[in-house]
Amino acid sequence: MKKRWIGLFCGCMLAGSVFAQQPWFDEKDLTLTGAYYYPEHWDESQWERDLKRMHDLGFEFTHFAEFAWAQLEPREGVYDFAWLDRAVELAAKYDLKVVMCTSTATPPVWLSRKYPEILLKSEDGTVLDHGARQHASFASPVYRRLAYRMIEELARHYGNDSRIIGWQLDNEPTVQFDYNPAAEKGFREFLREKYHDDINELNDAWGTAFWSEVYSSFDEINLPKTAQMFMNHHQILDYRRFAAKQTNDFLNEQCLLIKKYAKNQWVTTNYIPDYDKGHIGGSKDLDFVSYTRYMVYGDDEGVGRTGFRVGNPLRIAMANDFFRPVKGTYGVMELQPGQVNWGTINPQPLPGAVRLWLWSVFAGGSDFVCTYRYRQPLYGTEQYHYGIVGTDGVTVTPGGEEYAKFIEEIRLLRGKADSKDVKPESYLKRRTAILWNPENYWSIDRQKQNVTWDTFRHVDKYYRPLKAYGAPVDFISEEKDFSEYPVMIAPAYQLADKELVDRWTEYVENGGNLVLTCRTAQKDRFGRLPEAPFGSMISGLTGNKMEFYDLLLPKYSGTVKMDGQTCSWNTWGEILCPDQGNEVWATYAQDFYEGKPAVTFRRLGKGTVTYVGVDSSDGQLERMVLDKLYARLGIDVMDLPYGVTLEYRNGFGIVLNYGDKPYHFSLPQNAEAVIGTPDINTADVFVFRLK
Repeated sequence: MKKRWIGLFCGCMLAGSVFAQQPWFDEKDLTLTGAYYYPEHWDESQWERDLKRMHDLGFEFTHFAEFAWAQLEPREGVYDFAWLDRAVELAAKYDLKVVMCTSTATPPVWLSRKYPEILLKSEDGTVLDHGARQHASFASPVYRRLAYRMIEELARHYGNDSRIIGWQLDNEPTVQFDYNPAAEKGFREFLREKYHDDINELNDAWGTAFWSEVYSSFDEINLPKTAQMFMNHHQILDYRRFAAKQTNDFLNEQCLLIKKYAKNQWVTTNYIPDYDKGHIGGSKDLDFVSYTRYMVYGDDEGVGRTGFRVGNPLRIAMANDFFRPVKGTYGVMELQPGQVNWGTINPQPLPGAVRLWLWSVFAGGSDFVCTYRYRQPLYGTEQYHYGIVGTDGVTVTPGGEEYAKFIEEIRLLRGKADSKDVKPESYLKRRTAILWNPENYWSIDRQKQNVTWDTFRHVDKYYRPLKAYGAPVDFISEEKDFSEYPVMIAPAYQLADKELVDRWTEYVENGGNLVLTCRTAQKDRFGRLPEAPFGSMISGLTGNKMEFYDLLLPKYSGTVKMDGQTCSWNTWGEILCPDQGNEVWATYAQDFYEGKPAVTFRRLGKGTVTYVGVDSSDGQLERMVLDKLYARLGIDVMDLPYGVTLEYRNGFGIVLNYGDKPYHFSLPQNAEAVIGTPDINTADVFVFRLK
């Protein structure tokens, strides 16, 4: 596992260099476990009983004030921290550290009524109102001023309190698409800065000569109506950049205010894993990022008949692999303890599933995990959301028992962990990066060209085999050092420029192995096609020219042949004309381009470039390509069934079974079982130690 040192951060989303400054987490702890508690929801006479019981169950920290702005500032400019002081004191009495929250997700009613301009306005004109949460606009100067004032008072009060270990900003902050006048003004200011106050530069970038869209002033530009079918997609691309920046700036300013007073407390926030929104990792002053993860809420993405009770086998793994590379450390601030209330259907998790999720978070390298919530609420929107204890406040739920078991098992591991974090060499050689920029998703989503195209499914067709290989995976941005990874995959990387292509080329020539897929480098960073044939931006790298691309109707799927096997496709297929030195790995098997190349491979310098010009229907082709590539590179891989994953950290191997049948794991030589057995049942875990 990585070193848990947080320091200066250089770079952009999902990347950066970490310099040792502040050890926020003790390596010896492995991970800490906490639970949300809302003192304001319960009679004060019950607080001590609850916090003592939380401690007795093994929890090491709790979480206060997430939605308590009305209690912290009952009237404008009037603050009341006395009740929170008493709660913090009780937590400390029972050895529970506190994560303090900024409460900005739930502005008090006095704020909404006195300053209605702060309320979010949707594209269709609907104005949100008090009574839910996240109804205030990050673009509103009034809202920011009042929020920052409250946060500064809170930070001044608790910033030097040793009982507070860290801060969570807001709650599940996401990207808002606000249509208030303040947001429109902010968008125009964003564009002026981006285009150097030159409207002609913007017209060129947006291609406004098309359809008589030419602007003569930035003041003529409105927020784009995304529901309008043919709205300028270059404008929408910039609007999404602006919206992400609004969220990032709001969080960053909160962070800087807290750090004026908090010198030995970390600051993070709990993002939903919205990989397409573009804001995660964009608030540079946060010490690290954390996420929220729910697994069972009515979908059917699990394996087999009971899969809906266990959840998607890679949902936590992907979040780990996405958040960990941002700053080298991460935590999970919300993990469900059982049944939830907000899903399309809210089934009971399978016995063992909660513990499985906890181990899944740990396996990825997390520093802490926290559950929402300790007590099931008796009123409000989330009455049916399970807690660690039930509605009587004392009876431990099945999920609560599984949390307690996990905590006990982590304490067992603390005495056996390897301080040098031993990982097998074969595991490290499989290390693979997936290059991700949400702007590619934005660009493709407005011009899919085929209704069956799904960017996330396309990425999953490469991610799933990597996890079957038992490979450590990082989702990275362009600011990351590519040379750290033996293999790098850039799936459907549509927006590119010469600088990026040059970096890809340098990576390959120096020994890297690059996999590019269809739709890559078709457009520049503004979403414009270059004045050149399709594929020209990377033809010198791939050694291919593209004759044309094709899209098929779902009922007329095409076929591709590779090594004697046939795979189906229909969403996107590029017909390639490779240089003489390229190897052709797959060809189209029908239509008027039968026999033409679909997948090519070439050596360049010390490395290789594999180009996959087609998106298969079920991922079979992508798996075959990666199988062949890793074999050609001499990288030893596993063949884990879907639903079983393996990770290493702190000298331990952790095998997780989300499948619908038992799995037997062959214990490596010089290893000993620590938790469980190599015969791993559904929703169970096996932990072994490398000697």
